[in-house]
Amino acid sequence: MILLSISSFKRLLLVSVVFVACCHCEGADPFVAVLGVAQDGGYPQVGCGKACCKNAWTDPALRRHVASLAIVDPQSQQRWLLDCTPDFREQLHLLDQMAPIDRSPGIDGIFLTHAHMGHYTGLMHLGREVLGARGVPVYAMSRMRTFLETNGPWDQLVSLGQISLMKLAAGQEISLNERLKVVAFPVPHRDEYSETVGFRISGPSKTVIYLPDIDKWERWSVKIEDCLSQCDHAFLDATFFDVNELPGRDMSEIPHPFVVETMRRLRALPLRERQKVRFIHLNHSNPLLNATSTATGDVERAGHAIAIQGERIAI
Repeated sequence: MILLSISSFKRLLLVSVVFVACCHCEGADPFVAVLGVAQDGGYPQVGCGKACCKNAWTDPALRRHVASLAIVDPQSQQRWLLDCTPDFREQLHLLDQMAPIDRSPGIDGIFLTHAHMGHYTGLMHLGREVLGARGVPVYAMSRMRTFLETNGPWDQLVSLGQISLMKLAAGQEISLNERLKVVAFPVPHRDEYSETVGFRISGPSKTVIYLPDIDKWERWSVKIEDCLSQCDHAFLDATFFDVNELPGRDMSEIPHPFVVETMRRLRALPLRERQKVRFIHLNHSNPLLNATSTATGDVERAGHAIAIQGERIAI
């Protein structure tokens, strides 16, 4: 007999519910769909045979795609991606299950956060070797656009018209349609090839923050508490749970906010504010990938949630 903890059961139930078909209902609310929750290398990660990944190699049900969200408007039959990951193939298939439409690839635009491998390399599937797409709008900041225009093979996507680079500026409101808007905001990160942004997605009734990558909260000119006060749900960088996660590595070289730091910083907020947080972008070593771990219990007791691949949130 297999016994599930309450935490595991709740997460399993949420994953099951998202596949209930309601996408073609007249007047259905727009929603955000979670297409992946893992750090750039996915879960399990290449070359890892340690305990953190061992079970996921043998049990496909435990595997997780790289962090990405989709914005879906069932009424207009439109879909947009936030980041285009190495798991694009599987994620587009998941999106087709969650929000089926009658055209391929059925992507009305892609918004890129930055030029680290887990956030843009899925664009390769739009090339002539695979989809041979035509004019897919790709929204990117200035340095990100230049990176794509001047480096192969991405420049071929531009020259062949398979993607259309769209200007994105901090604070600029992009109207997707009459019901949906997206705004980019800059955040500090390791910007070797491009600047880094997060996104604010606004629907008819809810606002969602997508912030999968940032350096320590103290390095940002905006207080994360203020950011939370202006949204209904916030998908926040949870790459590492704590400083002990990668023995032998200099964690200052990869200065993400540890989950324990975020929880400690937010613990004085009212419960309604803490409940807005949904941790995402989990490194393969992160114990939050295990629904029965002590770390997962700590997060849930603090009032926060962990993003679930396949879940949807009405906006």
